[in-house]
Amino acid sequence: MDTLSKRARSQRMSLIRGKGTKPENLIRGILRKCGYKYRLNVPDLPGKPDFVLPEYRKIIFVHGCFWHRHPNCSLARLPKSKLRFWLPKLTENRRRDLRNIRRLRRAGWSVKLVWECQLKNRTILGKAICRFLERQNE
Repeated sequence: MDTLSKRARSQRMSLIRGKGTKPENLIRGILRKCGYKYRLNVPDLPGKPDFVLPEYRKIIFVHGCFWHRHPNCSLARLPKSKLRFWLPKLTENRRRDLRNIRRLRRAGWSVKLVWECQLKNRTILGKAICRFLERQNE
């Protein structure tokens, strides 16, 4: 049973943004600090990646653990209500993500996923992103 009214739930859901989120802004800062130029939300690539570095053939997705079903993460827990709605929706989000990553890799792009839970330790995250960008394409 949902503890919020339809109106309250709608208002809360409308606050969830798809672009310009705090996690994305954090990654922007890391990329700038490392000296990389990037493009945002490129619509012609599968999954409309959050960050595209065409010069390096690298892509970074910033994923919320809940919405993209981060495996073995406490933030990816299922809601207690409306499971018949949420389970198929979240499962399809995950399948779509995996399909898009496969398509990008087949097209010669290297892909890095940054999960919401990884944002807690910015030092480690910054080093991991810079290492990813410094590596030659796998």
